Amino acid sequence: MVRDGQEALDYLFMREKYTDNGPDRMPAVILLDIKLPKINGLEVLKQIRANERTKLFPVVILTSSKEEQDLINGYSLGCNSYVRKPVKFQQFSEAIKSLGLYRLLMNEPPPKKENSNE
Repeated sequence: MVRDGQEALDYLFMREKYTDNGPDRMPAVILLDIKLPKINGLEVLKQIRANERTKLFPVVILTSSKEEQDLINGYSLGCNSYVRKPVKFQQFSEAIKSLGLYRLLMNEPPPKKENSNE
């Protein structure tokens, strides 16, 4: 878990304090909020999709935004799923559990590249 969009990019691209991250430290799925401090979630998604190493990472936008344009932009930039956060914590917790079970049990991720130097 990271605190803002800049830290998310640093983590994924192994910069700053994350330079020793290897492939085994990469997330199986990225839960991305649109309204991140420093760099917003849509810009983070754009950079994830533009990078050869991260472009196939599964990205789920998990946001409280009800703006239709955010939904359109998220899918246009390549998110795999767009989930609106419920307001109440219990509903939010149940949504996360359901999302996690789907990703862990049902989804087949893209194959990992062997000997990738990126």
